[in-house]
Amino acid sequence: MLGRIREACGRSRAARRTDTTTGTETGSGERARSRYLFEATAACVSAGVDDDRDRMDEAADRGSPEALSFGVNELTCRAVIALARERDESPRDVVRALLGLPAA
Repeated sequence: MLGRIREACGRSRAARRTDTTTGTETGSGERARSRYLFEATAACVSAGVDDDRDRMDEAADRGSPEALSFGVNELTCRAVIALARERDESPRDVVRALLGLPAA
């Protein structure tokens, strides 16, 4: 499933990068970029889960493949941590269970 999401997010019809710097201060520009990246990642992942090809293509146009890959990785880590806390298990056990692997 993650492979399909990464593939969908990695494709960009125009293969263009989008500049999201909106602030004049270094800090505000970085915050704007991070927020924009995570919004694009959220759109890409939710479209992938819904298997909505049009929304996946639209989301892929909102950032570079490298940036979206970073966003998907960050989302994956946060989701695994949240599930591990909820289940009172180690992140390693949660990941193995999600991937259908035997317990280590």
